[in-house]
Amino acid sequence: MASTTILNTSPVQEAMNDLHISEKDTIAKSTIADTYSAMIDDMSLPLSSADGLVKKPFARPLDSALPAPRPVLTSEQRKTYDDLLKVVSSWTEVPETSAKGATKSAITDTERMFLTRECLRRYLRATKWDKGDAEARLMATLVWRREYGVEKLTADYISNENETGKQVITGYDINSRPCHYLVPSRQNTKGSEKQIQHLVFMLERVIDLMVPGQDTLALLVNFAETKSGQGATVGQAHQSLYILQNHYPERLGRALVTNVPFMIWGFFKLITPFIDPLTREKLKFNEDLTQHVPPSQLLKQNGGEVEFEYDHTIYWPALSKLAEIKRLASQARWERAGKHVGESEDYLRGGSEESLFQARSEIDQVNGLAS
Repeated sequence: MASTTILNTSPVQEAMNDLHISEKDTIAKSTIADTYSAMIDDMSLPLSSADGLVKKPFARPLDSALPAPRPVLTSEQRKTYDDLLKVVSSWTEVPETSAKGATKSAITDTERMFLTRECLRRYLRATKWDKGDAEARLMATLVWRREYGVEKLTADYISNENETGKQVITGYDINSRPCHYLVPSRQNTKGSEKQIQHLVFMLERVIDLMVPGQDTLALLVNFAETKSGQGATVGQAHQSLYILQNHYPERLGRALVTNVPFMIWGFFKLITPFIDPLTREKLKFNEDLTQHVPPSQLLKQNGGEVEFEYDHTIYWPALSKLAEIKRLASQARWERAGKHVGESEDYLRGGSEESLFQARSEIDQVNGLAS
């Protein structure tokens, strides 16, 4: 690849250094997709069960797995979104903690990039299109991400929590949702805050692996061989649900729960009051999972065809590198497009949609010709 000059942006350059990308491989505007695709190809990731014994995450969904079309916004919803975008785009500071009167500091590029068009719409849907409520919840999430230290949860720090493969991200469902497996029987640590941090870390990684046109995940929970004490406590479940519902709203596309023993049914009854009605509707119990996930990307222990063996020394570095490559590609696109709040996630993930800057430029051109 010809030598070019990458953006003068330290986070991108630091990430490139971490991934050992040399100067000759730096990214020209027109080669972002090719560069990162080549990096992923070099990882030799599996595509389906036909690749034999699988120890790494799947590279991408099957060609037949397509996201469902997004609902078209009404004129009232578009106006509400535009009003919210105007407010959020004006934010310059964020409190460091949720404490009353907490010190504020400048909003970061990472936080601005988090505020995509789809992010704002997810919060609007979660609040039934109440602009004021969505605005408050978005700011609360930015504060929570700072206070909880989401960006400081590294693969090295979380590593011991996943040594037995109790959480695995691999494969995609029939609508291109990345599959996030929970295997309670592989619990290897005692109840602690780090178990919740582990869940948050994995949620961030499953978001990294989402494809253009899809912003929800498929959660697969298999209770086979789970013994008393291996599942989450009611307190942990309550805390996890609070984080999911308040800081990852509208992220759950479907939750597929299998091999539910009697003791777990009782547990679900205890936590049901904490689950919002929309999330409850997405819960499916003991169904044929091949109706939701293509068999060639569904693990055999969940009824699919994939021979998967969890080897932490192979899977963990592969997941971490794949997620980092995809984050780096999205950040490079965001920077190339001008670092706008309200950017399209489809564009950021390498889809066919134009960037916000390109779309606005075309509108300005049309308006100029019409005037």
